[in-house]
Amino acid sequence: MGPEILVPLSFFAMIFGIVYLIYSTRNRERLALIEKGVDASIFLQAKANGVSPWKILVVNLAFLLIGSGVGIFLALVITTYTSLNDGAVYPSIIFIMAGIGLLTGFKTAKDLDKE
Repeated sequence: MGPEILVPLSFFAMIFGIVYLIYSTRNRERLALIEKGVDASIFLQAKANGVSPWKILVVNLAFLLIGSGVGIFLALVITTYTSLNDGAVYPSIIFIMAGIGLLTGFKTAKDLDKE
């Protein structure tokens, strides 16, 4: 088995392990709460009170991708019109703009949660 097949297999194993860990931990927490006699309606309160987690995820992902795209464009403009090194400009500008995009997405998601 060559190294080219190990990368996708290890990536799949990692994703599977993370998902399994999340669901098994959540199940154990819920079973422990039910054994203590806590009402099961607490599991439904999060959905009724706030914005859907998918909406928040989509908003944050959209702002991250927009920030990354703007970062790539700005890095291209900077490297075209200046004599700066490409190897330093591209990652720094992309990470800065992606961070700004995530911060904007966080503030937008917080505003969605207030409504």
